[in-house]
Amino acid sequence: MNIKQDMKNIGARIANGNKVKTTSGIDADAIRELAALLAETGLTEVEIEHNGARIRVARHAIQTAAPQPGAASAPTAAETPARPKGPHPGAVPSPMVGTVYVAPEPGKPPFVSIGDTVKEGDTLFIVEAMKTMNPIAAPRGGTVSEICVSDAQPVEFGQTLLIIA
Repeated sequence: MNIKQDMKNIGARIANGNKVKTTSGIDADAIRELAALLAETGLTEVEIEHNGARIRVARHAIQTAAPQPGAASAPTAAETPARPKGPHPGAVPSPMVGTVYVAPEPGKPPFVSIGDTVKEGDTLFIVEAMKTMNPIAAPRGGTVSEICVSDAQPVEFGQTLLIIA
């Protein structure tokens, strides 16, 4: 199927008045064709304009899972606790852009693992920025509950590196 040609044909049909209109003047066939084009291409939105006539079709991907027979129902919005906005309170953010390393050198064990207890000032990672190795120290003591990066991964300023519970 030639998408470019399809778009031209739909646009020409809209502009020339060769369309099946509903009582509101909307070309239902053109909308159906554009919706099929969205499904075929995986796009979420398409808009065409031809000789001053314009039509736009958009879809929003909402994925829901059908309840399984015999399975307990999911908690409703009222039962689900509200998740706080922003970073996790125990998150340790990257203070710079660079490449994170989880061990002092290749082949050595990582500075920390999930479940490790750390105290304030312990080295958690190294972030290399502009050929300089910068140790990232624990801002507070606690237990490492999640490591959010992998070795030699590029990181952004403020990106969560790990979570201390």
